[in-house]
Amino acid sequence: MNVHTVLLYACAAAVIVTGTRLLATLATQGGQEVAPPLAVLRMWRRPVPIASAVLVSVMVVLGVAQTVFPGMIDALERHPGGAWWRAGTALAVQSSGWFQILFNVTALAVVAPVAERRLGAGRMVLVFAVSGVAAQAVSLASWSPHGGGDSVAICGLVGALATSYALRGSLPALRRLVLLIPAAGLLLCLVTNNHGAGLVAGCVLGVGMAVPVRQPLAA
Repeated sequence: MNVHTVLLYACAAAVIVTGTRLLATLATQGGQEVAPPLAVLRMWRRPVPIASAVLVSVMVVLGVAQTVFPGMIDALERHPGGAWWRAGTALAVQSSGWFQILFNVTALAVVAPVAERRLGAGRMVLVFAVSGVAAQAVSLASWSPHGGGDSVAICGLVGALATSYALRGSLPALRRLVLLIPAAGLLLCLVTNNHGAGLVAGCVLGVGMAVPVRQPLAA
């Protein structure tokens, strides 16, 4: 196992372990942590997070569609030297098949409702789209010019939750711990892994969403 592989696994572990703890905390009212997955399932209680439900449903439908019509993958995924619009359409297909579909749909169903309730429906969709397209764009440019999947956009949601909590969270220890997530994103960018681009884009958006808007002075 070379240094590059070790770094990838270390970054993945940092994001998954820290992200799981963050999601469990955000999914629990009153600031007390509850062991996942039960805490995260609370996010699907009424009022149902509509944007998350729609997003997960769309990805399920697309996953079934690409299984029935495999030509969708080639039509929408990234290709070396492919058209610019593939940076968007590559989010709609999972080029590694059923395992990637199941993993990404499950991850989205866990992360999206937490992000929607924390950031708001519109902002959740914005982070998903912007971070996903940004990661697909750098991949298309040179990092990984072939493939597709929305895991990079899910990473963006995790990144936004991490930096917004680091700035405005209620638990000091967790505020420090979640800094591992943007750090992992930067390290992944250094080794040209597109999940790092998604994480960093989401982290930047999360900072902007956490900083309070200064009200103009009254005349």
